[in-house]
Amino acid sequence: MNEQVAAALAAEEAAIYAYGIIGVELPESAQVTEARAAEQAHRDRRDYLVGKMDQPRTSPAGYRMPFPVTDRGTALKLAIHVEDGVAQAWRPVLAVTQDADRMTALAAMTDAAVRATRWRRLAAVSPATMAFPGWAE
Repeated sequence: MNEQVAAALAAEEAAIYAYGIIGVELPESAQVTEARAAEQAHRDRRDYLVGKMDQPRTSPAGYRMPFPVTDRGTALKLAIHVEDGVAQAWRPVLAVTQDADRMTALAAMTDAAVRATRWRRLAAVSPATMAFPGWAE
């Protein structure tokens, strides 16, 4: 289970970093509020995962973004990319967990898929949803 948990943890940490960049490029206060809420959700999931790890690990000091984030459009694109990645990272955790841990993994995957849908709607991306959240396209 630790390999899958470590991958989910890495995705959560990358999401936290990305939302720091995303929030700077969002001009509307409602979108900034949504970005802050998403970042906090990822912080909460990260803290949960850290508690599940057998051994502590260190996070990178920074992350390389998949593309430059220079305006609202690219910030929304990054938010979609991040949330899809988080959902994909949590999916394998479902197979190696049970009971409350599995419910947490399912909730994390679902929450990321819902956030990705919200960002797609704001970015006017169609379709707004994925048929199978957590699966790589």
